Amino acid sequence: MTTLITILALLFAALFIVVTLTEKYGNRDPEQTAKLSRYIMPLVALLVLAQVIKFAFFSD
Repeated sequence: MTTLITILALLFAALFIVVTLTEKYGNRDPEQTAKLSRYIMPLVALLVLAQVIKFAFFSD
């Protein structure tokens, strides 16, 4: 149980640090955000396909 609490505490600390740094130094250019957002759905589809293949062919 101690390990779980330690992992959760580290994850929340890392999340806090990342959010703080992103708000301070993050790029807010809408054009660059639009360029990056067009890659999200194909990457999600690729991830889902990879998980289906893993489940179908490599499950124990």
